[in-house]
Amino acid sequence: MASTSQQPLTTAEDYSGDASVHDARLVDAARRGDKDAFGSLVRRYERRLIRVLLRFVSDYELSRDLAQETFLRAYERLDQFDPSRRFGPWLFQIGVNLTLDYLRRRKRRGRWSLFSDSPAERPPDPEVVDPRQQIDLSQEVQVVLDRVPEKYRSVLILRDLEGFTTSEIAAILNRKEATIRWRLAEARTRFQALWNKRQGNGSAASPDAENGNSDGGSDSDELQAGEE
Repeated sequence: MASTSQQPLTTAEDYSGDASVHDARLVDAARRGDKDAFGSLVRRYERRLIRVLLRFVSDYELSRDLAQETFLRAYERLDQFDPSRRFGPWLFQIGVNLTLDYLRRRKRRGRWSLFSDSPAERPPDPEVVDPRQQIDLSQEVQVVLDRVPEKYRSVLILRDLEGFTTSEIAAILNRKEATIRWRLAEARTRFQALWNKRQGNGSAASPDAENGNSDGGSDSDELQAGEE
């Protein structure tokens, strides 16, 4: 495996054209008190929202709870929604931020490991020569992603695993598109180095690439990429 972008596991849903127009009408109706209209938005986005959040927490029940809280917050903030924006990226921005905040709180309490239930993290069976042979590719990807710093990991998940466009990710993460493109390139480089090291077929990864607790990169790098 050369990178997470070789075989995207899913493709992006269409947030443009008629879908956006329909979303705008539903949002307008919901803001006027039509709960059925908001229910339609929930049904439209619920499955994908759960799937995206599951990428971050690797716990289905937790991803459902976070999705439920996301919809609740979106409903409470409908009066703050800018009708000139698309509803989908706005909703995912709430969900991703909520999930990252949750993970940071757990991390500060010293009890967070992004994929702690992965078989790769369990003590190896002495009878098994290579425990990696017992886990599938998706689990291997998750274990490596765990070691990529958060700001790069988020972009990598949204782009290469969930198929969001650069403009959608920029809206979700509230960053400029140039910054997202820079982070994606850096994320792929870091992932590749960590993947090669784990598979034993490449040179050692850099300290920044290995340190999942560090954002890595310099402020000047992102300024050059368009971040203000």
